[in-house]
Amino acid sequence: MGRRAFPLFTEQTPSGLSALHDHHHDHSQCDHDHGPKHIYIYSPSSAVRDKAAFKRGIARLKAQGHEVEVDVDALATHTRFAGDDATRLAAIHRAAASGADVALISRGGYGLTRILPGIRYKAVAKAIEKGTHFVGVSDFTAFQLAVLAKTGATTWAGPSLGADFGVEGEPDDIMEACFDDLLTGHGEGTGWRMHKEKPHPATDKPAVPNVYVKSATLWGGNLAVLASLVGTPYFPQVKGGVLFVEDVHEHPYRIERMLTQLLHAGVLAQQKAVVLGQFTNFKLAPHDKGYKLQSVVDWLRTQIKAPVLTNLPFGHVETKVLLPVGATVSLSVEERDALIYWGHQH
Repeated sequence: MGRRAFPLFTEQTPSGLSALHDHHHDHSQCDHDHGPKHIYIYSPSSAVRDKAAFKRGIARLKAQGHEVEVDVDALATHTRFAGDDATRLAAIHRAAASGADVALISRGGYGLTRILPGIRYKAVAKAIEKGTHFVGVSDFTAFQLAVLAKTGATTWAGPSLGADFGVEGEPDDIMEACFDDLLTGHGEGTGWRMHKEKPHPATDKPAVPNVYVKSATLWGGNLAVLASLVGTPYFPQVKGGVLFVEDVHEHPYRIERMLTQLLHAGVLAQQKAVVLGQFTNFKLAPHDKGYKLQSVVDWLRTQIKAPVLTNLPFGHVETKVLLPVGATVSLSVEERDALIYWGHQH
């Protein structure tokens, strides 16, 4: 089988990220399983408030032919959480024991960091080894980094049920295509176009040089969650890695403050590249006087030697790729075109 084309992302548009994806794939020339998959839905973080989105997400996955198993406590509530701590821990362990092809969170929010000590990491790693892909975003970063720190196993940064598959109208086609790539074993990498930036004022060199990084650990996720784990046993010690981060509802100065924490903790200096995803839903204030997200990017580049890439299509946005957290990847940059490649994951 010839190599499948990567999702290739183009310029930023008012509606988000436009994208090109090769859907022309001859199943008859392929040894991958394109049949229905077993998807397990569970709620390890915040309570599901949007029941309509939850139901739409399940209906869409079923309409695609998949077997969707819903955890018994997926709609449980305990204050702001999807059940008390013991309930959510049990849900995680049921997901691990389900034998599902994908364990998909219903939503993010908050709740995983407080139960990290109670997770049976060996059971999760065994489930991953047997073929279960744990997929999620936002608060799920805590679970992903803890699993990586404790076991070295790979999980997937990607969609959640409600916000992505349960949207009104049609789910994002790129997100769905990337999810399908995971289900069928076709995921090889993702390519995108970075923001257009001015050359460095002192050297007149490009803001991001052409680079090639081989055999680096891809890791990261939500910046606020990631920064909150620094100094704990659940923060992976990754040297020579490719770190990706995203966030929502965080003003640029807050983003800078969290990056500063990673800088002063020595984390950023150990990375081969830092990749910035989508930072959304914040509002600049008159007090900023020109200080904006680009100011943070420019500052970060003065603090570390590693290249700082922009515009990765991942975060609290409709168009999001799936990224294997903990996998060995290669990264290349040629002018504004960036590519993260991990080959086939089974």
